[in-house]
Amino acid sequence: MNHSAHYVKDTIVAAATPPGKGGVGVVRISGPLAADIGLQMLGALPAPRYATHLTFCDSDGGAIDTGIALWFPAPGSFTGESVLELQGHGGPTVMSLLVAAAVALGARRAAPGEFSQRAFLNGKLDLVQAEAIADLINSGTAQAARAAHRSLAGVFSAAVSALTEQLIRLRLHVEAAIDFPEDEIDFLADAALQAQIEACAATFAELQQTVAAGRRLRDGLQVVIVGKPNAGKSSLLNLLSGQDAAIVTEVAGTTRDILREHIDIDGLGVELIDTAGLRDDPDVIEAEGIRRARQALQTADAVLWIQDATEPASSAPDESVPPDVPLIILRNKIDLTGDRPGIVSADPLTLNVSAQTGIGTDDLREAIRRIAGYHDKGEGAFTARKRHVDALTAAAAHFRRGRAALETSNAGELLAEELRLAQVSLAAISGEFSSDDLLGRIFSEFCIGK
Repeated sequence: MNHSAHYVKDTIVAAATPPGKGGVGVVRISGPLAADIGLQMLGALPAPRYATHLTFCDSDGGAIDTGIALWFPAPGSFTGESVLELQGHGGPTVMSLLVAAAVALGARRAAPGEFSQRAFLNGKLDLVQAEAIADLINSGTAQAARAAHRSLAGVFSAAVSALTEQLIRLRLHVEAAIDFPEDEIDFLADAALQAQIEACAATFAELQQTVAAGRRLRDGLQVVIVGKPNAGKSSLLNLLSGQDAAIVTEVAGTTRDILREHIDIDGLGVELIDTAGLRDDPDVIEAEGIRRARQALQTADAVLWIQDATEPASSAPDESVPPDVPLIILRNKIDLTGDRPGIVSADPLTLNVSAQTGIGTDDLREAIRRIAGYHDKGEGAFTARKRHVDALTAAAAHFRRGRAALETSNAGELLAEELRLAQVSLAAISGEFSSDDLLGRIFSEFCIGK
């Protein structure tokens, strides 16, 4: 894969370490002028890939700093271009002077993500791997970091490539049969073809499940806590977050707005949203909180419906929870009723808990992990973005349409065309087929220096 035809050959420079003071600061220079800039700033280029202690000078020969210089001749570098890396003393003034010296000698300041974009354009990374760099930098949990590293190592790309190969083999089988029009072809009687179709369907299902879990690893799971006033919603939020994030009183209607807390459940980032208690006669301010609570339900990944176990069971808010959103009913305050903690029923999942003592909340954490499709603590997962989910969903839809056309009207030509369209959708994930505006949007989200 080589996209260098799209690429303007100039030289870029940026600080690759965050702004501020630190023990070490790194400036990275990439492009055809990197060697000339290095000769003028260092006096001589270091041996390739050997850390060399040198003095860093400005364009007039004045010393700026001393530190370690690393030289990576093209194409043996991260970007595929000649790259010079200067590791000096961390500090905004030193970094600014080093960048300004490179600019004075012909480089320009890099845009956000431009080093990673050049690595992609020069065939050093595919698009999934490039995005994984940003995900690794921004990962909020250790499990998300490991999943991003798996994507960076090419695990996600390899899975997409394997599925693409399955589609290609299936498409070749179908098109080979179509090429003999004098024969009346009964595709449905072709056992080998049906086996390939079943295998593709299974791979699609498995990859979609893994990608959905990977997206939740990257973006986290949004869990909304709802219920009647004084059922213990705020107490549960405080228990799970480990701090007094919400006011807890015996007065109904204490929560007037939605409260958000981010927690980590075995490496899964979860945003808990505590809402105003749902009741029929609120005051004006509380009514606005209830409106926002119902609004939050529409974008939730899961809903926790809290019931007071000391009172008669109340029905879950069926009119507010979208039908495809998982619902967990929590019977709270079992420390007062003496009920046994754990699962009461499976459909809908109902758990006995005590937000006051913490009894039963381990079962709740496990239920949230299962809703996320989060198995083996994410060790087999890779991070994924909405873009990946959408592309995979589109590919699966093409596959299903082609399969349906074959099964209802023996239409091999339609199956072949839908398989081609599925391939195009999958190619957008790794960047084999990507529009320039898509690339611009993706890399603009990166930090400068990556």
